[in-house]
Amino acid sequence: MFRNRWLIALGAIAMAFFLVSADAHARVGGGFSGGSRGSRTFAAPPATPTAPTAAPIERSITQPGNAAPIGQAGIRPGLFGGLAAGFLGAGLFGLLFGHGLFGGMAGFASIIGLLLQVVLVVIVARLVFAWWQRRNMPTPVYAAAHPVSGHSFGGLSGMLSSANVLATGDHLTIAKSDYDAFERLLGDIQAAYSTEDLSALRAKVTPEMLSYLSEQLSGNASRGLINRVTDVKLLQGDLAEAWREGNTDYATVAMNFACKDSMVDRATGQTVEGVERSEVTELWTFIRASGGNWLLSAIQQT
Repeated sequence: MFRNRWLIALGAIAMAFFLVSADAHARVGGGFSGGSRGSRTFAAPPATPTAPTAAPIERSITQPGNAAPIGQAGIRPGLFGGLAAGFLGAGLFGLLFGHGLFGGMAGFASIIGLLLQVVLVVIVARLVFAWWQRRNMPTPVYAAAHPVSGHSFGGLSGMLSSANVLATGDHLTIAKSDYDAFERLLGDIQAAYSTEDLSALRAKVTPEMLSYLSEQLSGNASRGLINRVTDVKLLQGDLAEAWREGNTDYATVAMNFACKDSMVDRATGQTVEGVERSEVTELWTFIRASGGNWLLSAIQQT
């Protein structure tokens, strides 16, 4: 009987881990839209030829209407994760104290039923929260964009647009050296992620992004896998917008790049998922303190 209780507990742990980790994807930013873009975190970046649309930020330490400073660390726990953790914790305490996995509930069917109820509650809560975010989202005012030509980004000619300029005059000019830095960071971050080098990532991403990437790497490790991202090459890039808030600079760049993205068995070194070279389009937001180096602060899917 005791053994059966522990088997049920392990099954619940595995299921809760799956629910909480469902956002983890292969490749840095693969399927993930999160991070912070200052006061524009919840405002859609302007459309560009490379990325006509952008997925909204789904996970951020920035609250609607507030900008997060560069040094701010930590994660606001997601609603789903909080519910799953509380659900699992209550069950394990009941098991360990001899009341069964979920107290007075009878059998595994009751567990599945409760899980389905929790999922329904989470879905409704997320819809309500999304509605509340849209209702309270500040509406930024932009002036017209001015096209820039003659710059090659990712080996292609002249697809860059200038930053949208706030009516308050917080325009930020992006130079060729900045574009070179963005392209270099794309390759360096993917390489550090592929080798699971957290020290290298720490020097290239914000503390918030480091926490998300560390979470993805932990999920891979728990499955006995390593995500290898190789042969990264930027094909086309557009500047969606660039601006300044206080002493902090922001730049959101749409990037279309090619790479080989695969999952490798940690023990045998054999590829178990993904082999072919593929193209990816994402929007990366970079941030820097005045006079500092650019760091990755957000990724959005298209």
